[in-house]
Amino acid sequence: MELKSNPKVKDIFDTYPKTVKSKMLFLRELVLEAASEIEGLQTLEETLKWGEPSYLTKHGSTLRTDWKEKSPEQYAMYFKCTSKLVPTFKTIYKDIFEFEGNRAIVFKLGSKVPKRELKHCITLALTYHKIKQLPFLGA
Repeated sequence: MELKSNPKVKDIFDTYPKTVKSKMLFLRELVLEAASEIEGLQTLEETLKWGEPSYLTKHGSTLRTDWKEKSPEQYAMYFKCTSKLVPTFKTIYKDIFEFEGNRAIVFKLGSKVPKRELKHCITLALTYHKIKQLPFLGA
């Protein structure tokens, strides 16, 4: 898999407070790891959307990550709110994740991120347009 990274993304990571930066870099690594395991995925684009680190693939739905000063104790992974992604995640992982509407999975700074489950969500997002017609996205 080829990673096409906009150099400005690194600048955004460098603006996060130290404790937040490590959490945000962890989310980035999970995205890269999940993408590298998707058969046939040739290119992952890492760019900025709305000033937030964002990840795009040819057959996927954009996912973004961010931490906001107005909610300093949490950070999140955002998905297209009109997709079936978060509603599906709510069905499959209702007892594992905290959600914000139909657009985000939210994490507390002091909590452990369920890696296996989050990687599954990332994989579904990065392959969304191939699976959106399947019940529960084929999960």
